[in-house]
Amino acid sequence: MEERFKVGIITGAHGVHGEVKVFPTTDDPRRFKKLKEVILCGKGGERTVKIVSVKLNASMVILKLEGTDDRDAADRLKKTELFVDRKNAVKLEKDEYFIADLIGMKVVDEDDRMIGELWDVIQTGANDVYSVRQEDGRDLLIPAIKECILSVDVNERIMKVHIMEGLI
Repeated sequence: MEERFKVGIITGAHGVHGEVKVFPTTDDPRRFKKLKEVILCGKGGERTVKIVSVKLNASMVILKLEGTDDRDAADRLKKTELFVDRKNAVKLEKDEYFIADLIGMKVVDEDDRMIGELWDVIQTGANDVYSVRQEDGRDLLIPAIKECILSVDVNERIMKVHIMEGLI
């Protein structure tokens, strides 16, 4: 299981007081309002910093980070990735999973026959679609609905699915 999740990438400075613009890589940018700290991973290595303030913009998040007090300091953070530890990640509801935990999972049918490996999650709005790379190299798209996804074992890294007629 992944212990960290990427939540954004700093795209540049915002203003002259050290704020940074962040392109969110999380489903819900409002989650930044609940975060107290983030892990910065960039050219200068890795460090945990406290979030001083959060503003939500149309497509960006504006953060004020502790220790980043002017535009030059904010500019130096450009292209830095922001991560959170699993303990600071959003709480999941029943039958919800982090995409990072699903990628690479083995996918089997009801009879435990190997179908392939889940390598991508396509978010369509209505429901996610799991892209499974089969052993012959072809991709199988499986809708993430109860009729198709029978069980997910994140610890064992196995997903059991029912292949509805017409999917193959």
